[in-house]
Amino acid sequence: MPLDTPLSTTDRLFHADLDPETALRRLREATAGCEDGELFLEYRESEAIGLEDGRIRAASYDVQRGFGLRAVQGEAAGYAHAGEISEAALARAAETVKAVRQGRSGVLDIAPRATNARLYEPANPLLAMDFAAKTALLLELDAHARALDPRVVQVMASLSGEWQAVQILRPDGARVADLRPLVRFNVSVVVEQGGRRETGGFGAGGRFAYARVLENGGWQRGVAEALRQALVNLESEPAPAGETEVVLGPGWPGILLHEAIGHGLEGDFNRKKTSAFAGLIGTRIAAPGVTVVDDGTIPDRRGSITVDDEGTPSSRTVLIEDGYLRGFIQDRQNARLMGVAPTGNGRRQSYAHAPMPRMTNTIMLSGAHEPAEIIASVKRGIYAVNFGGGQVDITSGKFVFSMSEAYRIENGKLGAPVKGATLIGNGPDALTKITMIGNDSGMDPGIGTCGKNGQGVPVGVGQPTLKMTGLTVGGTSL
Repeated sequence: MPLDTPLSTTDRLFHADLDPETALRRLREATAGCEDGELFLEYRESEAIGLEDGRIRAASYDVQRGFGLRAVQGEAAGYAHAGEISEAALARAAETVKAVRQGRSGVLDIAPRATNARLYEPANPLLAMDFAAKTALLLELDAHARALDPRVVQVMASLSGEWQAVQILRPDGARVADLRPLVRFNVSVVVEQGGRRETGGFGAGGRFAYARVLENGGWQRGVAEALRQALVNLESEPAPAGETEVVLGPGWPGILLHEAIGHGLEGDFNRKKTSAFAGLIGTRIAAPGVTVVDDGTIPDRRGSITVDDEGTPSSRTVLIEDGYLRGFIQDRQNARLMGVAPTGNGRRQSYAHAPMPRMTNTIMLSGAHEPAEIIASVKRGIYAVNFGGGQVDITSGKFVFSMSEAYRIENGKLGAPVKGATLIGNGPDALTKITMIGNDSGMDPGIGTCGKNGQGVPVGVGQPTLKMTGLTVGGTSL
């Protein structure tokens, strides 16, 4: 076997202290009579460097190594983890998770299918650029931003990256491994004019080396975009309030789709009937033309995974097709309980967390309209280019999102930028209010992190330009 495969690389990382035969024996002891289970082994290197006001204010480097052991019986799961990889630690964990059986027995579920896919290069991105070069670049970035415009009064920037090696061992002896790079670059610029201060920001990243976002003028374009947003906000006026037409830009505004309906399409919420979409498979839940997929197979994307954290190959899952609900995002346990196939969405934050159904890259596909045509159709409304923070209630689908860059639309033309606008609505209801779908579906620049039940995982979002009617915009101007 070549030495550069994910399996052989993870063997060197994990099995010097725990040979595969011993690991399999302990796993089989823990899962005997259970329907499913796995041993999840993880090694992770991570770093973060932060600059503020011309100085490196923070720098960190961390290595984590450990395992998570799970036994699954029906709706119950026993889970134990340790920050060391040894037979003694695994034996203690096996004794803990065996309690999930409680006198019951089951038949071991079939193993995930194998895959030879490689969605990203396995090399460790932290090694491709040394610490001195990273700090020098951030300091150069600060000077560059201040030289672009005398109104720049504060610059903040950061680089963060990680390399995660995982191996999943199943009771039937199957072993699956993955090597996952991940980097992110962020810059924020504060400008001041006439006593007024405003901020703009930019971020980018994905499953590749730092060079992809930093070289060939990458960081300079990021600074220019952050400065552009800040200067736009300097000219902004109070946002209007009330019910109006809203046009959402392509790419990152898909975060609204992710939060407002994406979580509601995760299988566990629907099996437990706590989602607004429970029991609606095959029925129309969105306007005609609305097609939404969760696609973890897009090369190099932040939310992509060759295999999920249960060993199932990632897939492209159609959730909504032409307005009709077609399926949910599934891990192995939930799929078995619902009588459907797993979709490769069993994800976990780390070895210390049990997997659950999670999104990867959630995208609304393109429609037929030109973006300019969509804006021209609006007599009076708001064009939202970027969103900041937001909140959503998964049970009801109600959401509130703040707009970080938005403009008035008057008689089909873009007007003044507005500040302080929030978008208020209900996810299931909002899907029915989409009246025009652009032909420009795009993805976010690679900055998304999704939280669920205290776990965070990297994700991607995307959508085309959309026109929605009858949404409520919160603002300070009537």
